[in-house]
Amino acid sequence: MRGDRRPPAQGERVYDVPFARRGSVLDDTEFRALAEVLNSDASLSMGAWRTAFEERFRTLVGTRHALSVTSGTVALEIAIGLLDLRPGDEVVVSPQTFQATIQPLLDLDVRVRFCDVDPYSLNVDPNRLADLLTDRTRAILLVHYGGWPADMEAVTDLARARGIVVLEDCAHALGSDYRGRHPGALADIACFSFHSSKNITTLGEGGMITTDRDEWAERIERRRSNQVDGVFTRSLSPAGEIPALLPWMQYSAHIYGERCERVRRSGTNATMSEAAAAVGSVQLDKLGDFVARRREIAARLDEAASAHPGVRLQQPGPGIGHAYHLYTCFVPGGPETRTRLVRALDRRGVEIQLRYFPLHLVPEWRARGHGPGECPVAERLWFSEQLNLPCHPGLTDRQVERMVEAFADSLNDVMPVDAVSAPQGGRL
Repeated sequence: MRGDRRPPAQGERVYDVPFARRGSVLDDTEFRALAEVLNSDASLSMGAWRTAFEERFRTLVGTRHALSVTSGTVALEIAIGLLDLRPGDEVVVSPQTFQATIQPLLDLDVRVRFCDVDPYSLNVDPNRLADLLTDRTRAILLVHYGGWPADMEAVTDLARARGIVVLEDCAHALGSDYRGRHPGALADIACFSFHSSKNITTLGEGGMITTDRDEWAERIERRRSNQVDGVFTRSLSPAGEIPALLPWMQYSAHIYGERCERVRRSGTNATMSEAAAAVGSVQLDKLGDFVARRREIAARLDEAASAHPGVRLQQPGPGIGHAYHLYTCFVPGGPETRTRLVRALDRRGVEIQLRYFPLHLVPEWRARGHGPGECPVAERLWFSEQLNLPCHPGLTDRQVERMVEAFADSLNDVMPVDAVSAPQGGRL
C-alpha cells in the first residue's frame, strides 16, 4: 500500500499518520485504463466507458438504473429536484452528515426537521423519526454514517405507510452490506460520491444516482445532459409535418417531434468524462480489497480501545457490514477528556478530523430557525465524546502500527482512572 505522497503546502504540518486525502489507492492499472482511453479515437465524453461503468455499478448495487454525474453534490441536487417539493412541504434530515446532503433544501421554501441520531451508529434514530413525521412530510434524507448502514427496514416501514420518499446518501457506504442487500438499493433513490477521499474515486470527483424508477431515470438523464426536465408530449412541427432530417441533424430530432407542456427545472452538463469512468471501473475491481483493509485497520483500533473501560465502539450486529469509511468511537469523561485525547494523538503524529459538526447548529440553518437542544444526542456526542481516527487503504503497515501504538499510549495518558464502565459496541 502506498502512503500519502502529496507534497505539503507551505507551512502545512506533515503527520506521520494522515487523515484520508485519498480514500483509495491508484496504481498502474488505472494508468493503463487511462492510456487506453486517451490512445483511442473515441469521444472523451458520453461514450462506452461511461456506459460500462454505470452498468457495472448498477449490477453491483442491485438497482434498475445507475446514472453517473460529476460529483456527489450534483447527484444530491438532481435527486432532491426529483422530489418536486412545494412551499409548506416538510423534509426530515440527519444532523450528522456533510453539508451537501441537505444543502439544496436551502433553496426551497420547505420546512426542514432534524432527526436526532442513534448514539452508536450516528444514523437517524427511527424511534425519534416517528415523532417528526406529519401529513406534510414528503421526504426523508438520511446518510449511512461512516459506512454503517442506517436501520433501513424501520425507516422504510415508517415512510411507506405514509407515502414518503426516502433518499439515501451513500457517500460513505459503498462496500457495506445491509441484511443481504447494498446501500443504494434500500430506498427510493440514492446518491454516491467518488470524491478523492471516498471508498473509490473517479479522478478526484464524481457521483452516481441509483433508482428503480424508470420515470426518474429519464428525468435524471435529461437534466445531466443539458436538457430541460419538463413534461413533453409528442407533436408535429409548427409547419404541420416533421421535415426530413439529414444524418448530421440526428441530435435535434426530438425538437421537431415534442411539445413542452411544463418546465420543472433547467438542465445542466453533469457528464462524467470517459477518463473518469475508466478509472471508476478499475477502482470497482479493487473495492473488496479496499474495504477489507479498512476493516482490518478498524479491528486493530478496536483492540487498542477495548482495553479501556467506558470507550464505546461501533460494532454493528449480525447482517450489517460496516465499510469503515470513517472509524468512530466514543470516549467517556466529557469534553475535557476528549480534547486531551485529541491533543495527545496530535502530538504523536496522528491527524484528527472530527466528522461532522451538527448541521442544525451551522449559521445557515440557525438562520432558518434551528439551534441548540434540537438534537441533544448528536450535540452531546459531537462536543463531548465522538472521536474519528484515520482509516483508509492508503495507510502503510508501518503507519497503522504507529497509529495503534499512539492510540493506546494516548488512552493510557488521558483516560480517567475512575471511568465508568459501559457496554462495548452497539447493535441495531
